[in-house]
Amino acid sequence: MADNGSHAVELRGVSKQFGEFTALHPADLVVEDGSFVTFLGPSGCGKTTTLRMIAGLEAPSGGDIVVRGDRVNDIPIYRRNLGLVFQNYALFPHKTVFDNVGFGLKYRKVSRDEATRRVRDALRLVQLPHTEDRFPRQLSGGQQQRIALARAIVIEPRVLLLDEPLSALDANLREEMRVELKRIQRELGIATVFVTHDQAEALAMSDKVVVMNHGVIEQEGSPEQVYNEPNTEFVAGFLGHSNILPATVAGGEGDFARVRLDDGPEIFARARPERDYREGDRVRVVIRAEHLQLAPRHEAGERETVTEGRITTVDYQGQLARYFLESGSLGLQAINTIDRSPFAEGTHVQVRIRGQDCVLLNGEADGE
Repeated sequence: MADNGSHAVELRGVSKQFGEFTALHPADLVVEDGSFVTFLGPSGCGKTTTLRMIAGLEAPSGGDIVVRGDRVNDIPIYRRNLGLVFQNYALFPHKTVFDNVGFGLKYRKVSRDEATRRVRDALRLVQLPHTEDRFPRQLSGGQQQRIALARAIVIEPRVLLLDEPLSALDANLREEMRVELKRIQRELGIATVFVTHDQAEALAMSDKVVVMNHGVIEQEGSPEQVYNEPNTEFVAGFLGHSNILPATVAGGEGDFARVRLDDGPEIFARARPERDYREGDRVRVVIRAEHLQLAPRHEAGERETVTEGRITTVDYQGQLARYFLESGSLGLQAINTIDRSPFAEGTHVQVRIRGQDCVLLNGEADGE
């Protein structure tokens, strides 16, 4: 097979139907060489189906899947030379760690000495060099996950495919393993496609996040882009905690629009350069919860609005608190750092809304 071009994987109009059900609507996507790309979305959004089509476990209903310049639609999984790690690790319980890691080399005409070297190199890379003679049952969940990863990389795959590999681990170990996984990916420089429903994993690990919903790619971009510049209400709501507020355009000032919130004050919001906003246009304003600043008293700066609010519910999170507020008839949520104690329920505060933190969407809710 050819190994050309800077694109590790390309989807060209790829779709998937299961009878009358469309798991993936025609999609185009590029995974750059050496990049870490995450498919993110809720259960049933099409992310695992897309990964399985790249792997060769499912055949696309339409379009082309291209791996390093080769169309692979009709190439069986064992000839695609892709590394796979699944949620359940799929280790052989009766084989030693050495035999588990080296399993894929048995069918690749690799000499015994070369296979031994590659297995030991892979175990060193995942920081388990002294486990060759153990069996999976003798390892912790995190160690088993590392062995599954070593087995995937020992074949020197063209692309690494990871289907929710951290979901079986507890919260602390998941955080530790996502750091390790990113370290290994960077050290190898291998293009990686990662599937998760966990937004924190996606934002922490990815070069590109592909947000999916009902078989459609809603948005793709860097973690910063999809988080701070959501294109749709679904993306704004799925990533983090957002206030999504209906409003009417009242005017414009350079790169900002003045909008009046329904049941709320007039605020500033960043105007999208591709849209020409007119007075009276219906819009929705997205304000991330952590961008609403609460204090006993605020002074409004340029392109800022200060409004009154009363805290109705406090969700204490240690260094942070998530507050639910009433501002007139407007319901808001804010996430702020705290010094020792959060504001108490019933406290009256002032809420600062900065124009630079407000993003405009069109006036109709998704799906309307």
